[in-house]
Amino acid sequence: MLTWEELEQQCNKCTSCRLCHTRTNVVFGVGNRNADVMFVGEGPGEQEDLRGEPFVGAAGKLLDDMLSIIDLDRENCYIANIVKCRPPNNRDPEDDEQEACIDFLRNQVALIKPKIIVCLGRVAAKKLIYPDFRITREHGSWINRNGIWMTAFYHPSALLRDLSKRPDTFEDLLELRNRINELKMRIG
Repeated sequence: MLTWEELEQQCNKCTSCRLCHTRTNVVFGVGNRNADVMFVGEGPGEQEDLRGEPFVGAAGKLLDDMLSIIDLDRENCYIANIVKCRPPNNRDPEDDEQEACIDFLRNQVALIKPKIIVCLGRVAAKKLIYPDFRITREHGSWINRNGIWMTAFYHPSALLRDLSKRPDTFEDLLELRNRINELKMRIG
C-alpha cells in the first residue's frame, strides 16, 4: 500500500489508459482522509477536470446540499471517483479505463478505512457493489463487504435531470444518517 503522497504522485503521472491524453487535471479526491463515510462517483466532468476536484459543478453543488441535510460536508467525509481523469464528453468510463484506475481507489479506501461507502450512480455501484446492480431498484439497499457498509444513491447529475428521483434520494439520505447513528460514528 502506498502512502497518500506516493499515491497522489503515481496518480498524477499515470498513463495507463487513453484518458490521460485528454485530461486537464487528475481529479484525485477531496475531504477528510480519516473519514468514516466515503462517497464514490464514476469520474470527473468538465468542471472537475478544470479544477482538479471532484463534484464542483452543478452536480457537486447538489451533492453538497444533499450532504448538508444529514450534517455531512467535504470536511467530515471523503469524495472520490472510480476514474481520476475525465472521459471525453462526460461519457461513462469504459471497463478498461475503470480497471486501469481502480487500484488508485482501492489504495484510497485502504488508507481511509471508511465504515461506509456510498456509490453515487450506477457506474460506481456496478464496479464496487456488484456488476448486475440496478440503481432504480436497489438504490438505498445495504451490503456489508469486508466490514464496510455499502449502498448506492442516484448520481447527483441524474437528480438534476429527473426531479422525480429526489424523494427516493431524500429517503436514502435519511437511511444513511440512521446507519451513521447505528454505527455510533462521529461526524464533525
